[in-house]
Amino acid sequence: MVLPESIHTFHIPVMGLAYTIDSPIRVAHHGISSVISIIDDELIEQMNSFYSKKFNLPYQEISKKAQDYRAKRITSYLNLVDTIVKEKFSKFKKELAESKLALERFITTLPNTSSIREGLSNLMNEGSAPKDDIENFLEAHLKAGDIDVNIMTKVDKDNFVNNEQLPIEFNDAHASLRGFANSRLNSSVVLSAGMNPRLYSYFENFKDFFPDRNHRLKKKIILKVSDYRSATIQGKFLAKKGLWVSEYRIESGLNCGGHAFATEGFLLGPILEEFKNKKAELIEDTHKVLTKGLLQKGMEVPVQPLDLKITVQGGVGTADEHDFLLENYQVDSVGWGSPFLLVPEATSVDNKTRTLLADAKEKDLYLSNISPLGIPFNTIKGSTNEYHRQKRIDNNKAGSSCPKKYLALSKELDLKGVCTASKKYQDVKLQELEANRFEIPRNTYENAKVKITEKACLCVGLANASFLENDIEIKGQKQGVVICPGPNMAYFDKEVSLSKMMQHIYGNGSVLHTLHRPNMFVKELKIYVDYLKNEIETISEEVTTKQIKKWEAFKSNLFNGIAYYQDLFQTDIFPENINLQKDLLFFKEELSVVTIPIIKEM
Repeated sequence: MVLPESIHTFHIPVMGLAYTIDSPIRVAHHGISSVISIIDDELIEQMNSFYSKKFNLPYQEISKKAQDYRAKRITSYLNLVDTIVKEKFSKFKKELAESKLALERFITTLPNTSSIREGLSNLMNEGSAPKDDIENFLEAHLKAGDIDVNIMTKVDKDNFVNNEQLPIEFNDAHASLRGFANSRLNSSVVLSAGMNPRLYSYFENFKDFFPDRNHRLKKKIILKVSDYRSATIQGKFLAKKGLWVSEYRIESGLNCGGHAFATEGFLLGPILEEFKNKKAELIEDTHKVLTKGLLQKGMEVPVQPLDLKITVQGGVGTADEHDFLLENYQVDSVGWGSPFLLVPEATSVDNKTRTLLADAKEKDLYLSNISPLGIPFNTIKGSTNEYHRQKRIDNNKAGSSCPKKYLALSKELDLKGVCTASKKYQDVKLQELEANRFEIPRNTYENAKVKITEKACLCVGLANASFLENDIEIKGQKQGVVICPGPNMAYFDKEVSLSKMMQHIYGNGSVLHTLHRPNMFVKELKIYVDYLKNEIETISEEVTTKQIKKWEAFKSNLFNGIAYYQDLFQTDIFPENINLQKDLLFFKEELSVVTIPIIKEM
């Protein structure tokens, strides 16, 4: 049986640990695909217990004493989510068939060009369409949203029992993958944060990732990438093992939420242009590699290449931008992340944090260094985590108790791994700094102290919102909530319903509070220019020839991006085209005066 295509042209990407932990339960019956983070098995176990009780389903606790408990917890929760989604979807279809009002409301949330919208509207216009006709139409055309999962490939900590290191398959990311692979889901795993060869090789252990007799994949692989080169390298690496990448999910390097992986000055528009122009080549080349990989394994080889989707996310905020991405770059879906943090029907956010997000202005959203991974991290000023963290610093008790240890990846102090946000790590580093206090300039000392103590406990902070929203007890040291919206959050200022947000996406209403929101491409350009200036201004070590070449290439790529947009926006693509050209000229001039240091010859 061939399932119908997705009814929506947008998806909800993974956000933090908690924010989309139960999004499929909330929105999948509407046909909306979303992504669950499966890093935090403790949060997952709590959610398993909570939703089992809420839907009167059997629950069996999986304690940490159980063998392979991490993978088993993930499998159990994903199966529960699958059960709930199927039940809600069945009830939803029944409601649509029986209630004219519900059906009318549902139609308003569909894309204007949707064949499903047209078909349902025609049935409604017939006046007295038999209930059976509506039921049959819904059964044939409606599909629940996908229950996808996310694994951040870098979060792959070694694990130990009685000081003895466990085999690699018990590393955190490996166990997460096993948890998904053993579930009954027919969906995708989104791999983010770059290539992890050991993890990629581990996929070979699970038959669901290989084509079946009908050349279909029960479980699919999605790679989150920031450029075409990365996509080809990772895609072919997996293809050699007989594994097909079903989707490349392109994300803006800096105009996004959560961890930000800056490109070398390559902007989103030119990146999407390259994917559009080379998609056929990508499919053909990867299919050839896949064919060899499957033949070596003695597996059946698909005659035709398997389906490949190109999707994009990062900074989109209007229906015009959404439509442009779909039409001009021919992408299959557009990710809407941060705006959904203001939709209680879609995401898990506590009231206090949601108010903070609604009130946020451009100046409140910033690229921070609070992540223990050492990767720039988009966040917001005024969070409860910031309050508790600063309070500990002021009381000379900097650092987290580190109860979960998912980011205990530094081997500097302990071969088992230590998190740079932990008190254990920060105490050592602060003592080392104190020993040299009078040998270094005061401002150097203060800056170094901030760099040590600014790291936040993301494991707890990114999970707490779900506990607060659902009145689940939070034990241990107070960490508050870490929230990770992208810069786009500044232009959405109120809590909105799911239907209103969907109408906004499809151009049938607006939830924006300002007429002064910059175009998503211009906003990304500004962030990149600011990023380059900050890199140059804040470098603390001696400038090297390699660093200078990197900055020069970065600057050159930005100029090329501006030229691309100047040409692109000559046509009447957006209503604000004249202003777009002015904005591009402004940032071109600003980039022109960015001075890259030169090394003085001795």
